[in-house]
Amino acid sequence: MEQTKEKKQIRGENPLGYKSIPKLLAGFAIPSIIAMVVSSLYNVVDQIFIGQKVGYLGNAATNVSFPLVTICMAVSLTIGIGTAARFSLYLGQGREKDAAKTVGNGICMMILFGALYGIILSVLYRPLLEAFGATENILPYAITYTRITAIGMPFVVIMNGMSHAARADGSPMYSMITMLLGAVINTILDPVFIFVLDMGVAGAAWATVIGQVASGIFAVLYVRRFKRIRLSKDCMRITLRQMGRTAMMGMSNGLTQVAITFVQIVLNRSLVYYGALSEYGPDIPLAASGVVMKVNAIVLSVIIGLVQGMQPIIGFNYGAGKYKRVKATYKTAILCELVITGIGFAVFQLFPEQVLSIFGSGEEKELYYRFAVMFMRIFLITMPFVGIHIISSNFFSAIGKPIKGTILSLTRQVFFFIPLTLILPVFFGINGLMFAAPVSDTLSFLTVMVFITHEMRQINVKERARIKSGTET
Repeated sequence: MEQTKEKKQIRGENPLGYKSIPKLLAGFAIPSIIAMVVSSLYNVVDQIFIGQKVGYLGNAATNVSFPLVTICMAVSLTIGIGTAARFSLYLGQGREKDAAKTVGNGICMMILFGALYGIILSVLYRPLLEAFGATENILPYAITYTRITAIGMPFVVIMNGMSHAARADGSPMYSMITMLLGAVINTILDPVFIFVLDMGVAGAAWATVIGQVASGIFAVLYVRRFKRIRLSKDCMRITLRQMGRTAMMGMSNGLTQVAITFVQIVLNRSLVYYGALSEYGPDIPLAASGVVMKVNAIVLSVIIGLVQGMQPIIGFNYGAGKYKRVKATYKTAILCELVITGIGFAVFQLFPEQVLSIFGSGEEKELYYRFAVMFMRIFLITMPFVGIHIISSNFFSAIGKPIKGTILSLTRQVFFFIPLTLILPVFFGINGLMFAAPVSDTLSFLTVMVFITHEMRQINVKERARIKSGTET
C-alpha cells in the first residue's frame, strides 16, 4: 500500500485521489473550521462588547443589521463555492485550462459584485433596516453600525471567495490565515475603540471594517500563488457563460444564505409584533433572538467549515470516478457533524444562562433572561438535524448536481420555517415562534434523507459498473 502511494506521489497525482479520507478531511476541514469560526466571531465579538457597553438595545441593533451580512455572504458563497466546486471537478477530470478560466472568471465576479453590493448598501441602509424590524429605540444604533460596516462589504466578498479558491487549490492553511487575520485585528481593536476611545457601536463597526480590509488584501495576494493551475491575464475576464455556470454550482449555498436573510426578516418582525403583545415587549425578544442566533452561528460555522473541507475531496473523486472515496468522505463528515452538534446541544440545553450572560443583559435583567433561556433551549433543540441537512445539501453541489442541493437548501428555511413562523404564532403567540425551528428542522431532515438515500443508490450503481469494467481504484 505504501509503495503504491509513493508511486502516485512520484507521478505527481493529486493527493485527493489516494490519501486516507480521515487524514484528508482533517487536513482540509480543520483549517476551514478555524477560518469559519473566526469569521463568525466578527459579529459575536461585536455583540459581546456592545452588550457590555450599550446593553440589549445595542445587541438588538446588530441583530437587525445582520441580514445585510447574510446577503453579503450569499454573494460571496455563490461565487466562491461555485468557483471552488467547478475548479475541483475540472482538476479531477484533468482539465487544467478550464480550471484556470473558472478561477479567473470567479475573481472578476468577486470584485464586481462585491463593489456593487457595497454601493447599494451605502445608499439604501435606512429603508432596509426599517424593513428588517428596527424599532424606534433600536434604529439609531443600527444606522450607525451599518453605515460604517458597508465600507467593508466588498472586502468580505473577496476574502470569502478567494479563501474557497485557495482551499480547492490545496492551500487550506492560507485560507485559514486569510480569515484569521481579520478576526484577530477585529478582536484587538474592539475593546480599544468601544471602551478606551468610548466610540460605542461605531467603534465596533470600525474595528470590523479594518479587519475585513486586511483580510481582503491578504486574500488577493493568493492570485500569484496558485499551485494546480497557471493563472494568466487571459483567464481574468468575465463571460456570461462562465458566470452562469459558477453561479449554478454555488447556488445551493447562496440561496441558503438568502433564505436565512428572509427568515431573519420574518422572524425579527414577528418577534417585534408578538413581543409587543406579551409581557416581554418588542425589544427583549429581538435582542435575545439575536444573541441566540449569533451563538448558534458559531456551531454552524464549524459545520460549514467541515463542509468546505469535504467539498474538494468529494468533487475531485466524483470527477475522477472514485465513488468509494466519495461515499467514505460523506459518511466521515456525518460522523464528525454528530459529535460537533452533540457538544453544542449539551452546552445550550444545560448551560443557557451562562452562555447568555457573556453578552450582557440590560435594565430588565430578569425578564430578559427568562425569555432568552427559553428561546435558546427550544429553538436549538434539533441542532443535530440541522448539521445533517447542511452537509447533505452541500454534498449534491460538490458532485455537480446543484439543483438538488438548492432544493434541499430551501426546504428548511423557505418551504418549512417561514410558513411555520407565520402560522404557529397565530395559535400559540410568541411561543409559536420558538417551536417553528424544531418542527422545520425535523421535516427538512426527513426530506434530505429521502434525497440522499436515492443518490447513494445511484452512486452504488456507478461504482459497480466501474468495478466491472476494471477502472475503479
